[in-house]
Amino acid sequence: MTDWVAPHIKSLPFYVPGKPVEELEEELGIQEAVKLASNENPLGPSPRALAAMEKAMSQVHRYPEGGSVYLRRRLARIHGVDVEQILVGNGSNEILELIAKTFLRPGEEGIYAEQAFVVYPMIVQSLGGVKVGVPLQDFCHDLEAMADRITPNTRLIFIANPNNPTGTSVGARQMERFLDRVPPRALVVCDEAYFEYVERPDFPRSLEYLAQGHNLFVLRTFSKIYGLAGMRVGYLVGKRELVEYVNRVREPFNVNSLAQAAALGALEDTEHVARTLDVNSRGKKFLYALFGDLGLPFVPTEANFVLVQVDREKEIYEKLLREGVIVRPMSGWGLPGYLRVSIGLPAENERFARALRKIWRGE
Repeated sequence: MTDWVAPHIKSLPFYVPGKPVEELEEELGIQEAVKLASNENPLGPSPRALAAMEKAMSQVHRYPEGGSVYLRRRLARIHGVDVEQILVGNGSNEILELIAKTFLRPGEEGIYAEQAFVVYPMIVQSLGGVKVGVPLQDFCHDLEAMADRITPNTRLIFIANPNNPTGTSVGARQMERFLDRVPPRALVVCDEAYFEYVERPDFPRSLEYLAQGHNLFVLRTFSKIYGLAGMRVGYLVGKRELVEYVNRVREPFNVNSLAQAAALGALEDTEHVARTLDVNSRGKKFLYALFGDLGLPFVPTEANFVLVQVDREKEIYEKLLREGVIVRPMSGWGLPGYLRVSIGLPAENERFARALRKIWRGE
């Protein structure tokens, strides 16, 4: 029966998620383990999101609103765009797949950074496309090199800004020069999952580029700063005519009722967002100081995680697990010798610091 499977599907790698806390505790008999592996909001969901979900639960015997129209209307008001320019999906992953299904034909090229979100090449390969990976430069997207790789066969270009797993970002001038080099036949997918955490003043104003006529999709998510990773809600903003085509590929009722309600509630809770940013900023400084004290090179971040070099990546990762701390090893992302550490609550960061000092210095 395996002869029925296309070669590009047979060779498709599995996506390996972060290790669940419950699994670690069961395996090693550890209690109160800390997960700093999946870039989740350590504060959890907004109280307003929880209240909205509770209210919506009495109606789960009904099908969800098929086009997430109320959520799209709210997002349209926030971003100053037409409702028809927005599509809501079952997390950013579904939206990435929908874009590729809509615009990428077998044999056409998808360009991406090699040390970026691993889902980009997986999606290209799953549709029989040609993967074109471009190495990072100083842990950042090398947009000049990516533009150099554009050919008449290029259809999609993926840019994670800020980038996962490095936490780096590209500035406005870099992005503008890059967009000027992209021909009309190619579509740029700007994945801004960590947009709300960015502090650099010259971060690209992607929605303005869209208004200027560039073939650009801007992706945002409720999984990170809004603390709704388990609900799976993301959205894209793009040209109306292009969004309409993606909508034809989207399955009916792709975002469940509770997820839609939670997202609407989260958008109203600006206080929760502010608290999250404060926790993240203080946690970032704590980890910077920790790594500096231990003499470990790290990459300054614009997101809610920090990439740190430990060399003996697998060994340190396994020892941290035995200390009840889950982080993310980066060999599978093309960064051997590095760990990605999510920024947690103060107590979680301190638990990680004690474990790392014990392992690194024997303290």
